Amino acid sequence: AKVDTTDELSRRDNFAFGISLAGSIFALGIVLSGAVTGATADSLQIEVLGMLVYGIIGLLFIKFGRYLHDKIALNRINKMQLIQDQNTSVAIVDASSAIATALIIRAVLVWVEGLNEYTLLAIVTGFLVSQAVLLSLTRIMETRYASNNQNDSMQLALANDNTALAIRHAGYVIGTALAVTAGSSLLVYEATAIVSNLTGWLVVGVVMTIVLQLLLFVAKKLVLKGINLIEEVDQQENIGVAAIELCITIAI
Repeated sequence: AKVDTTDELSRRDNFAFGISLAGSIFALGIVLSGAVTGATADSLQIEVLGMLVYGIIGLLFIKFGRYLHDKIALNRINKMQLIQDQNTSVAIVDASSAIATALIIRAVLVWVEGLNEYTLLAIVTGFLVSQAVLLSLTRIMETRYASNNQNDSMQLALANDNTALAIRHAGYVIGTALAVTAGSSLLVYEATAIVSNLTGWLVVGVVMTIVLQLLLFVAKKLVLKGINLIEEVDQQENIGVAAIELCITIAI
């Protein structure tokens, strides 16, 4: 962001910058936990090398994922400028995107075996799937928001600091990422089967995302019975209702 972190956090009290930075730190921790999980390496040196490589890869993917999120998913607003202008809603969406990407990369790290060129290709595969699913989800949510709000733009609503909308969006993004990670349990890792790995993760990701949406429809009808979610979150910016939506999504 080309800013002084101490200055942003303590002098300007930029909460949005803090939320965005916290998302990055949390995301990196999630990626590194994937490197720690599983069988130990043959030697301490290989274990250290694995942690170092996975840490660097995690940082690069989180950075690249954010770049794609800025240029493609949130293409109608200037995310970094809004965060510097202390827009907490955009910061929440930014942090959730980094966390969601990290969750899928972690699942791939747990799924693969060893540290070689095939492992790196599998990690790249997981990253591509994560970005494809998250971008598609963002576009679907934008379309749904526009249809429910007289063709208003979800991105502009976030730019206007609708925190409730950002919280609900974060729930969808992180919940969908968790659903996509089912691939690590349902697919068998084959080091040389690069194409089938990619297709397998993509199919599982799409199927689990659809299942999640169906279950959410039922759950929200039961848990939030009698509440007009469009009116409360989109129009009245009810953070309490949005927080419940987030928790329901992540829980399922």
